Amino acid sequence: MWVGGPVPPGSAAITLGRLVIVRCASAGNERLMRHELVHVRQWAELGVVGFLRAYLGSYFRSRWEGLGHREAYLRIPLEVQAEQEALGATAGDGRGWAMTAGAETDEEPPLESGPSAG
Repeated sequence: MWVGGPVPPGSAAITLGRLVIVRCASAGNERLMRHELVHVRQWAELGVVGFLRAYLGSYFRSRWEGLGHREAYLRIPLEVQAEQEALGATAGDGRGWAMTAGAETDEEPPLESGPSAG
């Protein structure tokens, strides 16, 4: 994990393969860390090409269908899975989710993660 490394604007963390980069202010967020560790596993299971195809393919399909950035991001199945597992949830239709715990505080919804922007 790289705390304080480069994270895309609007994101609390990003996972690239086995590397999790997280903003300093978000480093203590246990839910976010669980979310990002799911992305580490997804990268390992799918490989670079498989992960990027699934992640970016879903995002761009949603954008093509007219969804905005946030809506498209929230519908990426890899993000849905990561958030459900981070929250300890197992149910869901995979069509979207709303984050419930903040990256910066426990009261605000967290910023998005990056590709994983997870």
